[in-house]
Amino acid sequence: MSAPATLNVDLDALVANFRALEAVGGVPVHPVVKADAYGLGAEACARRLAAEGARTFFVARTSEGEHLRTGLGAGPAIYVLDGCLAGRAGRLREADLRPVLNTDAQMAEWRAAGGGACGVQIDTGMNRLGFRPEAAPEPFEGLDLVLSHLACADDPAEPMNARQRDAFAAAAARYPGTVRSFANSGGIFLGGDYGFDASRPGICLYGGGPEGRPDDRIRPVATLTAEVLQVRDVPAGESVGYSRGFVAAAPRRIATVAAGYADGVLRSYSPRGLAFAGGALCPIVGRVSMDVCAVDVTGLDVAVGDAAELFGPNRLLDDAAAGAGTVAWELLTSVGPRVTRVYAG
Repeated sequence: MSAPATLNVDLDALVANFRALEAVGGVPVHPVVKADAYGLGAEACARRLAAEGARTFFVARTSEGEHLRTGLGAGPAIYVLDGCLAGRAGRLREADLRPVLNTDAQMAEWRAAGGGACGVQIDTGMNRLGFRPEAAPEPFEGLDLVLSHLACADDPAEPMNARQRDAFAAAAARYPGTVRSFANSGGIFLGGDYGFDASRPGICLYGGGPEGRPDDRIRPVATLTAEVLQVRDVPAGESVGYSRGFVAAAPRRIATVAAGYADGVLRSYSPRGLAFAGGALCPIVGRVSMDVCAVDVTGLDVAVGDAAELFGPNRLLDDAAAGAGTVAWELLTSVGPRVTRVYAG
């Protein structure tokens, strides 16, 4: 291993997921690469997806868009979901970024700076960002995209999905000739009537399933591994980690692994978390520390220098997230900056 903890990113698997989402949705895929492509590295992921034909990308922050523009160069469209915040119009224009306008104040800010290509977000029920349908602006020069965001796409049985779809269809009809984008990762799998003109997947590109659990159509992209630093025998009755978070009921063999909560191994991994080591899934025991965690490798051939997999092809992302009591989005974006990113494919 080149570093104690490594996040290996399979760019071929990323492309395979991109193609799978195109096939399921039947419309062009506009990748969401905000939060540094969910922690995987926005520049590396976007460059590969651009080479495969992606021409439109979404970020959350102006600074993210600026960095992505530097990495991608001229050409691809980059939309900023925050919109045009006060004092940001000049930066947006200089980096050739397109704000997704969410309020009248943002629209005024953008127009006062000269305007240009932009999007408008319609809030169809999530109550997060965007214009309410009845307050949506009239069509204007430069508007080339209208979008909304599903609140419950990971639950196909939720009636709110159809209500949002219908509200978006009605609102988007006010903007003939603009690209309509509605489906996020889960929305792509809800049916063709959710696709409109373009989808905006995030988590499914990076290996998470559309319903918060593994899906055979989505390949693992990210693998978090960490080196075994020490292996020790713990007698019955002795404890492991802070606050005696685990007490051995019988003699155990414990591996100390070089990844803790500073690296993205959440404290909530214990007591339900698992790591793949010695060819098997093993319990994470005791309290997760800042720099290390303890893995029960009793009966397995595990030695110092071996790799333990926290998530990846042997411990699927959604399963690992469920074990930590969270979701794949948080697990990926929690991987710390000192974890070395290694790209293949």
